[in-house]
Parts: sequence; C-alpha cells; structure tokens
Amino acid sequence: MSKIKSVYAREILDSRGNPTIETTIWTDDKHGSVASIPSGASTGRLESFELRDGDPDRFDGKGVLKAVANVNQIIAKYLIGQDPTRQNNIDQILLNIDGTENKSRLGANAILSVSQACFELGAACSGMPTFQYTAEKYGLNKPTALDLPTPIFNLINGGKHGAGNLDFQEFHVIPSSQKKFSDALEIGGTLYHNLKNLLIEKKGIHSVGDEGGFAPNLFSNTDAIELLVETIEASPYKLNQDVYLGLDIAATSLFKNGKYKISDLKDNISGQQFRDFIINLNKKYGLLSVEDPFDQDSWSDWTDLTNQIGKQMMIVGDDLLVTNKKRLEESIQKNACNAIIIKPNQVGTISETVSVVKLAKKNNITIVVSHRSGDTDEDFLADFAVGIGADFVKFGAPGRGERVAKYNRLLFIQEYLTSLNG
Repeated sequence: MSKIKSVYAREILDSRGNPTIETTIWTDDKHGSVASIPSGASTGRLESFELRDGDPDRFDGKGVLKAVANVNQIIAKYLIGQDPTRQNNIDQILLNIDGTENKSRLGANAILSVSQACFELGAACSGMPTFQYTAEKYGLNKPTALDLPTPIFNLINGGKHGAGNLDFQEFHVIPSSQKKFSDALEIGGTLYHNLKNLLIEKKGIHSVGDEGGFAPNLFSNTDAIELLVETIEASPYKLNQDVYLGLDIAATSLFKNGKYKISDLKDNISGQQFRDFIINLNKKYGLLSVEDPFDQDSWSDWTDLTNQIGKQMMIVGDDLLVTNKKRLEESIQKNACNAIIIKPNQVGTISETVSVVKLAKKNNITIVVSHRSGDTDEDFLADFAVGIGADFVKFGAPGRGERVAKYNRLLFIQEYLTSLNG
C-alpha cells in the first residue's frame, strides 16, 4: 500500500496573472501528483471561501501565501502516512481540520489543492488514468469513446469576462450531442476562426476575453447572438441541427433593487419581464441552454421559467447552486432548474463534489462540468468530467492554452478509449 510521504504547496499564477495555489504530493513508493486551483470572477454568494492574503503590497492583495502556509504548516502533518486511495477519509480529515461550514479557516483553495492532488495521486497509485479511476472508485458508468461530454464553447465573452459593453457573461455555440467529441471540437474551432474573420470584416474589435472568446464592441446582447447566427450561417453547419446556441446571463450581476438592467431594453425590468424576454429569445433562436437567468435568490422566477420552457431547453444553475448539495436539494424540491454547473472549487473537496453529482444524476439533472475564468493549464477537469459521466463540459473558447489543454485531453481520452475497443 502506498503512503503519503510529503505534501508541499507553492504560489503560482493563473491565466489572469493572479496568484493561485499549487500542491505537490509524493508517496513513499515514488508516485507523485500536482494540482493547481482556479478562481472565478463571477462567484455565487454561497461558494466556499477562497483565502487571499489581503496584503496591498503584494499582487494588489490577491496573494495566496496564507493558503500555501496552511497546506505546508497545518494540513501536511495530518496527511503524512495516509493512503491516497482513501479519498473520503482524506477529505474528512481536511474538513475536520478546517471545522467551518464554508472552509474559511484554511481556505477552500488550500483544501481543494490537497484534495485534488490526493485524488490524482490515488489514480497514479492504482495504475489507472484519472477518468477511469473516477468511474471505478465511485461506481459510475464505464466511459466509452462515443459518450464523452459535449463541449459548450464560449465564443463571445461579456459581463465580467469581457470588455464591459455586453451584459450577458457568455454567448455559447454548442455542437450536437450526436457528434463524437473530435467532430464537435472541429465545429468549435471552425466557428471560432470564422467569427474572428467576420469581426475583422466588420471592422469590429476582436480582442480576446478571460475565457478565450472574443470581446467585441457591440451595442446589445441581441447583437452578440445575431453575430453568432451569422457566423454559423456562413459555415458548413446548420443552426439547431449541427450546432445550437446558449447563454450564460449571470443575472445576479444585473440585479439591483429588485430589477434587472440590460442594454437591449430601455427600462429596468422585473423578474417576470426578464422571464418573458428570455422566452422570446428562445422562440426566436431555439436556445439549447440558458445559465443563471435570474438572481441567485429569486427562486420563484427560476421555478416559473423551468415550468414554462424547461422541457424545451436546459435551465442551468451555477450561482444558484454553487455545487452545493443543500442548494441542489432545495432546487429539486422547487423544480427551479434542470441542469447544474459542477465546479469543484465552489465546494472545496472531490468527495463533496461527487456527492452533488450523484444527487443530480439520481434526479435526472443534466451535468455540466465547468472551468473558471481564472484557470491554469492543467487538464484534471477533462478526466473528472469523463469519469463522472458529465453530459457537457464548459472549458471556454477553443483558444488560450489553459482552455485548449482541457479540450486536447478530451481528444486523447477519445483516442485512448477507441484503441481499447479496436
């Protein structure tokens, strides 16, 4: 049996140039793993606590030396000698050391860096790829090359991820789930470059946002949707047959004093008026998904929208649910949404993340495994998504290295699984 011999954390930079934490763990029989933790710009109120130093003289207060010290000086001594394949046990140790509901003592970033590194170390010690280890460890369906998650490509970045002129945070193109992953990636790549060429042709800004998509100088959210429609229509692909549209509205950031403000409409609008606006968008464009269409505490609006058009499209909870089991249970009871964003750093441990996934699966909730806008170049999420049998993955545009690394890993997994059946 392998036993943990050393645990060491350090401060590195994420894709936005902000500090984050990376943890390396070794066993006594020379197995090793490294895990680095992402960070979100748009965060839900109930996400687990991300520990930052707050020192204005270092990285504008965003340093993570406190989280690093918590791993090296507190957590490490509890894990020496532990079996890395006993994930639930390790995660419980981490939760016991922290002792807070939102992981505010040690920091969810410190805790997840250790939880994830242990998980990947367990896979290495078991002699399995991480995706296979995930499925076998938690009794989930065996992955095959034909049922890999469908990618959701964020081709236009707005909100906190863009230039500030678009209210909605993400504008998606989503290949048909009938297509194998490599073909879906080709669709995303083709449309990505076609969109850039179209922006150049229109003399529009084609700079890139946090998640690799373009951040053009448009006047309204509808303009961005129309730009994607034009891009698809000029391609070999058919809208609502080969490829679909989706939105991440991130509506909590648009909500103030009980009203929503968007550039498409002159007046501030109520939740019911915003619901009607979304329903009309769906009628016009045949949207496949809409994420965070309302404020994270506007339960009745969520339920109303899901009851009205939930059978036609995915109503996706991110800020609403924050990969939190209690929030998901409440959502299921209220029929507030039919899909969930899964982000391990929202909850802080792999075991807790898997428990949310299992609850979602049990209740036929569609699972979307997602990156964060401040990410790193590691590809763990690709393996994790395949292992848990996610329906979709949201890794950003097919551009920028920290996004592409995850898509390329899915390509490798497809080829690997194909070769096993060859």
